[in-house]
Amino acid sequence: MDMVSYAHRDATAQRLSRTKFHEESTANNLHEKPKIPLLPSSYSDDEFPYPFGELDVDLTESELRETAYEILVGACRSSTSGRPLKFVSSSERSSSSSMMSLSPSFQRSVTSTAASKVKKALGMKSRKKNSDSVVSGNKKGSTTVGELMRVQMRVSETTDSRVRRAFLRVAAGQLGRRLESMVLPLELLQQFKTSDFPNPQEYEVWQRRNLKLLEAGLVLHPYLPLDETDTRPRQLQHIIHGALVKPMDTGKHSESMQVLRNLATSLACRSFDGSSPDICHWADGTPLNILLYQILLEACFDVNDQTSVIEEVDEVLEIIKKTWVILDIDQIFHNICFSWVLFHRYVSTSQVENDLLFAADNLLSEVANDAKAVKHPSCSQTLSSLLDLILGWAEKRLLAYHDSFYRDNVDIMQSLLSMGLSATKILVEHNPRNYQKKKKEVDVEFSSVDTYIRASMLRAFSQEKERLISSRKSSKKQQSSLPILSILAQNVTDLAFNEKEIYSAVLKRWHPIATGVAVATLHACYGSELKKFVSGISELTPDALQVLIAADKLEKDLVQMAVADAVDSEDGGKSLIKEMTPYEVEAVIANLVKSWIRTRIDRLKEWVNRNLQQEVWNPHANKERFAPSGVEVLRSIDETFEAFFLLPIPMHPALLPELMNGLDGCLQNYILEAISGCGSRSTFVPTMPALTRCSAGSKFSVFRKKERPPMVLLKKSHNGTTNGDDSFSIPQLCVRINTLHCIRKELDVLEKRTISQLRDNICVHDDNLVNVLGKGFELSAAACLEGIQQLSEAIAYKVIFHELSHVFWDYLYVGDVSSSRIEPFLQELEENLEIISATVHDRVRTRVITKVMKASFDGFLFVLLAGGPSRSFLLADAAIIDEDLKFLMDLFWSDGDGLPADLIDKFSTTLKGILPLFHTDTAILIDQFEHAVQDNFAPSAKSRLPLPPTSGNWSPTEPSTIMRVLCYRNDKMATKFLKKNYNFPKKL
Repeated sequence: MDMVSYAHRDATAQRLSRTKFHEESTANNLHEKPKIPLLPSSYSDDEFPYPFGELDVDLTESELRETAYEILVGACRSSTSGRPLKFVSSSERSSSSSMMSLSPSFQRSVTSTAASKVKKALGMKSRKKNSDSVVSGNKKGSTTVGELMRVQMRVSETTDSRVRRAFLRVAAGQLGRRLESMVLPLELLQQFKTSDFPNPQEYEVWQRRNLKLLEAGLVLHPYLPLDETDTRPRQLQHIIHGALVKPMDTGKHSESMQVLRNLATSLACRSFDGSSPDICHWADGTPLNILLYQILLEACFDVNDQTSVIEEVDEVLEIIKKTWVILDIDQIFHNICFSWVLFHRYVSTSQVENDLLFAADNLLSEVANDAKAVKHPSCSQTLSSLLDLILGWAEKRLLAYHDSFYRDNVDIMQSLLSMGLSATKILVEHNPRNYQKKKKEVDVEFSSVDTYIRASMLRAFSQEKERLISSRKSSKKQQSSLPILSILAQNVTDLAFNEKEIYSAVLKRWHPIATGVAVATLHACYGSELKKFVSGISELTPDALQVLIAADKLEKDLVQMAVADAVDSEDGGKSLIKEMTPYEVEAVIANLVKSWIRTRIDRLKEWVNRNLQQEVWNPHANKERFAPSGVEVLRSIDETFEAFFLLPIPMHPALLPELMNGLDGCLQNYILEAISGCGSRSTFVPTMPALTRCSAGSKFSVFRKKERPPMVLLKKSHNGTTNGDDSFSIPQLCVRINTLHCIRKELDVLEKRTISQLRDNICVHDDNLVNVLGKGFELSAAACLEGIQQLSEAIAYKVIFHELSHVFWDYLYVGDVSSSRIEPFLQELEENLEIISATVHDRVRTRVITKVMKASFDGFLFVLLAGGPSRSFLLADAAIIDEDLKFLMDLFWSDGDGLPADLIDKFSTTLKGILPLFHTDTAILIDQFEHAVQDNFAPSAKSRLPLPPTSGNWSPTEPSTIMRVLCYRNDKMATKFLKKNYNFPKKL
């Protein structure tokens, strides 16, 4: 459905809003474009969307208005008091008493002698009657409320007569039933034929309208959610869509009408508990019911004056409320919808009638009081949608209230602020998850107003600054002797006093220190500009001095206003004053030095990035075997320290931490880049293959020997990788470790040298050195340790799973275990260990070798438990595995010249604990596995054993570990057990 604004209404609709309807006008409205929901003329759909959702049905505004009028007339015949429909025969009626079957309130004459209670409650002014009003315009005597509603809703007399005639016919056929127990469009469809309309086209349009309403109310927006398995909605849509193309026979005996009635009635009479409800749900789903109710509420506005609420609003609302039972509206829902109507009308009429805003604000206050009582999901969603829209619209102005309000209309600001805060409070109470930080009502109001003040002051300051800059550019011939920041300081003072005089009086209702927050914001804004100004100078000049003097005077004025405003606050204004960072000359000088520091740091960062791109990590570059770029970065840091202590300033101790932090960051960046791309354990360890089972006795050792490619073809160079890029080879990784170790050692030297220079400063004593230095190069030191750890691990797993993969992963125990043992792997591993020992610094050598040992143990276990279908083990192979492990451990022990025995034992504990499983008989293994699974997963007696997940934390008692030993066990019992319980394949 199209959503258009009042401005987009066609000329016919504009004329009908100013005069009474005539017979001819209705025919024109039948072809009117969809116009609900109405949007304000000065806002686009994106800026001011309708808050309650789209109808998704092609119904025009006039069609929805006619539907709303039908519901209203029907509700007044069968009011909420429970009165059933009563038939009045033609002999009991006359042409002048067509309303006698309606409720007394609908037939009551409009007098409006007393002031409207509704207007009074909403704070709206009463107005004098004019000659065009509905009451004075009636020339036949007193006007009834029903006639007033007909005119206000722009319903023609012909349509009104037809609607009343329809309800007489409905009443004749539905004696004793209330309207809310019927599906009104169904009843109306059966009351009229083509002959009841001026022409067949109008009848077809009328029929299509009622069919579309059935689709909207029962299928698209039902009161109760539809079951996806329920075919009735699709059947109903099929009939409706067919009738939209070709009009259907709606006669009493029409088969298609009976099917339509049965489907529609069954859908409308659903309930949550499955019982038969007293109310048919066909027009009470959101947003259909809101659209219809909104149309009814629009009748409260004068058709000749869009900004005026009629004096008869009390009587109009009285009969409108009779539709509540049909549309599922209650007092809270009514207040929500009426708030929207008033607010929307205020905005859509160019915000000229402030009474509408005051009324919407007062009504929203009632909603705020009742918000906690909202239980219905649709009501809750409607409320949230409305409040989000109102809050968004209000905050757009409140966040820049200097642009929207001034001395003469500040009362509008107060109402808008009240409305925005009411909306925020309701949202906080109604949707606490979305507003976790706003837990208390006072916090909601305080923090919101605080935000408005700061945002608006920031905008006002920015506008004043831009005005000065623009003025200076346009008057170059009349150069001012004062810098812009000096003039801006005076203008900011004027802005602060103007804020206190005009706006703070309103804002203080919700924010006790509104003036203080405003001047603190201005103080911060000017401080930001001052800081930028100072960052552009390298020395104190006359202009800079003028700016500093003006800034000092401004600061004194602002601080004085803040202190005066916050003197009665809880902390006496301490937090506010603390927020106002002082404009001290010493601070300016310090900022200039900080600028120098930033320049040196940025230059060092660029140098680091440039040199790292050229670094080749050559182990023969120097005798210490670390990178030349590492030496250079340390030399640059040392030179920066020397230059810093030569600066002619008295605040070296105060600024030293900032310098150290910057240099620390540069050095940390160097370290991180040095280890970037070197990999880790996960980079080199192969993906764990899927589980398979062995074919008993199928070793095919001779065939596998022939199949295996010669190791010499797959062997990689120890000094590089196969692709020619040796920047990440084992020797180069060792150089990286050496470089990080060297940097870590030099950091201690730098710290001692800095302490010596600080001692020469007469302002610093030994007991203050720790406070001045702070934590020194904390980030770099930690990065060095972490980098060495990561590189050591990368070397270890690269050696085992990449450099030696041809003799380890691709060879060890592939095929026949006895012919693919560990000796080739040990030979090449020993060569790699010799390269590492010869390259890496002796202070970190043990750490790296230990990582290699751990990686070899992990890899050995990975081969045994996750080696893929090319590996299988007989019970007799266990002794070979034990012997190979001993050979591997002996390599690292190296007759006592290698790693300590206790260290080797520590890292081989897991591996040695699992090897006994390879000695264990298959039947015992199966029994252990079943017990482990039952202990861990407690499978039911009727189901097979569950597949234990692979955790990677191997253990002789862990189900996955035992199962993997069984998977690689080459005998019939293991194969049969695995096939029976898990049906693992024999190969991938």
